Amino acid sequence: MYRIDCLQFANWSEQIFTEMREGAVDAVHVTIAYHETFRETVAEFSRWNRWFQEYEHLIMPCSTAADIDRARESGRTAIIFGFQNPSPIEADIDLVEILHTLGARFMQLSYNNQSLLATGCYEDEDPGITRMGREVIREMNRVGLVIDMSHSADRSTIEAADLSERPIAITHANPHGWHPALRNKRDDVIRAVTENGGMMGFSLYPHHLKDGPACTLESFCQMVADTAETYGVAHFGIGSDLCQNQPDSIVTWMRVGRWTKGIDYGEGSASAPGFPPQPSWFSNNRDFGRIETGLGNVGFDRDEVAALMGNNWYRFFAESFAPEHRRAVST
Repeated sequence: MYRIDCLQFANWSEQIFTEMREGAVDAVHVTIAYHETFRETVAEFSRWNRWFQEYEHLIMPCSTAADIDRARESGRTAIIFGFQNPSPIEADIDLVEILHTLGARFMQLSYNNQSLLATGCYEDEDPGITRMGREVIREMNRVGLVIDMSHSADRSTIEAADLSERPIAITHANPHGWHPALRNKRDDVIRAVTENGGMMGFSLYPHHLKDGPACTLESFCQMVADTAETYGVAHFGIGSDLCQNQPDSIVTWMRVGRWTKGIDYGEGSASAPGFPPQPSWFSNNRDFGRIETGLGNVGFDRDEVAALMGNNWYRFFAESFAPEHRRAVST
């Protein structure tokens, strides 16, 4: 069984990398860009290259599913890079391939607001995928950069799932029917993604949880069970959205970036603009075993638990990260 978390944005340190190993986490998809330009994103790749050297006994870069196996064999956690906004490609479609070559494997088409490619979930109107968005989807399909619609609006997400020739992902969200956060996904959105072969990662971010930080492990796992029964176990995994040890100034950057001079509290409130506390049963990477036990307690068998904890993501990575022509040759 693999343990894979398909989204974290922690304040990275030796402590967190060590906790990944203590939690037997095989791979983590990490955000390296929210609103950064191409050059700023390259600097983030450089920073991670230094960490790979300094902490080579704990972490290693991951560009293929096979890298996860190499990480397991050497007792390390594989690190997968992704962007929560298409800002790193600026307005240049050629940068899609360059960023994939540098190691990126996920890119969201929008982050809360309207982008050049798609509409974010906080906009009042959603006209869907733009002209440039259609071209970028085609290019992302070609090179093996996964389309992520975690912060995108409903119509845009459904259109992306239908337009893409390769399955897409919602790496970190929960069903809107369980908890009606603006970022959680309605039934027609989840159906469009899963019916087109895509994946969704269940989020542990408190604003996405029913009852917030007071959400119980049983409630979370029962939500997973109900969702998997409706759409099929094979389409789901974990995307915790863990923001461990981050200062509140970071959540301001996540929500505001450079698009406003004001403050956007997003899914928080004016009285609590920072990061909410995590539920007591999931505070760091050592707690994935609790989720594994909780899934078994709500009725999943051993193979289903393994699928949800990481095997489904592993299969998705194996099918998604390579350029199309290489994938065609290998099959």
